[in-house]
Amino acid sequence: MQHNNAIRGTRVGATPARPTGRTEPAPRRAVTYWCVNRHGVEIPLAADVAPPETWECPHCGQPAGQDVQNPPGPLRAEPHKSHLAYVKERRSDADGAALVDEALAALRRRRGES
Repeated sequence: MQHNNAIRGTRVGATPARPTGRTEPAPRRAVTYWCVNRHGVEIPLAADVAPPETWECPHCGQPAGQDVQNPPGPLRAEPHKSHLAYVKERRSDADGAALVDEALAALRRRRGES
């Protein structure tokens, strides 16, 4: 069975063709970031851009900064919230009671109760 591929001689994940000899890469500089666990990661950035304040550490996932003596603090782990906790953030107890009363009144009307 023959497949009619539009692009022949390539494969998924193939690297791009090499640039011609007339091009040269943009000037770069290496910026080192340090996390609270003392992991260092060197990131190559374009020479003409300002580096970001923080970078995510590829080793532990914590935020990393450029100051080795004073790295950013660890991320605060948010506890898991239930659906009810999110609802309680949006509505007060009085709002919830009013909604329940309204739903019960509509149910009683449908059943023919008064």
